[in-house]
Amino acid sequence: MMKLVAAGALATSLTLGSPARADDSWIARDKAFHFDVSAGVAAASYAVSAAWLVDARWKALAIGGGIALGAGAAKEAIDATRIFHGDPSWKDFAWDAIGTVAGLAAAWGVDLLLGGVDRVHPALAAPAAAVGPASVRLRF
Repeated sequence: MMKLVAAGALATSLTLGSPARADDSWIARDKAFHFDVSAGVAAASYAVSAAWLVDARWKALAIGGGIALGAGAAKEAIDATRIFHGDPSWKDFAWDAIGTVAGLAAAWGVDLLLGGVDRVHPALAAPAAAVGPASVRLRF
């Protein structure tokens, strides 16, 4: 329990230890950059993992979202250390999350459009367990 309290105190001191940037508005050039990079990372991660994990699309969504949000969180954590003269911002991370959702939605939509939805390739769930070779059809 003490480790949890210590971790919470450390996280609070890192986020509250310095004043927020004066120019940290919700709409700014750096917010667009956070959105764009997160959307690209999420879509690319989804595409790679969907090609590798063909059994359920939800796994590719989870991997793509995890990688994109992890990258955004890591960037803000590095900014909090002040090693590279960055300024941590919850608004930046919020735009990372919005970009992640947009990138995943675009990639998943293209996957559904090109790959189709049937018993073998459902929209999100795992394929039906009783699918035999006779019911499998080729997709092009």
